[in-house]
Amino acid sequence: MTKYVMSMWQPDGIVPPPEVLEPVMRELYAMEDEMRAAGVWVFSGGLHQPDTATVVRFKEGEVFTTDGPYAEGTEHIGGFTIVDVPDLDAALGWAKRISRITTLPIEVRPFQGA
Repeated sequence: MTKYVMSMWQPDGIVPPPEVLEPVMRELYAMEDEMRAAGVWVFSGGLHQPDTATVVRFKEGEVFTTDGPYAEGTEHIGGFTIVDVPDLDAALGWAKRISRITTLPIEVRPFQGA
């Protein structure tokens, strides 16, 4: 089995209103229950907006912290799911379902040494 992280990329800006977001979240929670039942779910979570980030950086012998995201952009990682599946095809199968539910791009990457 190999662990993969499926990162959900969402546009910067206003969070959708409850009437839009609640049905999506219901479907995601139902799919997470399916992942648990299938024994592939490891962990998942949503993240706050990128302006809540703090970046820690080592440079020229000192450690600096700055507020805000590491990279400026029009999209950010809004959440992620970690699965432990036999191969990339299995991870992509789950990622396709997440993308269909959320209509957002899902980046799938294996962990090193997995």
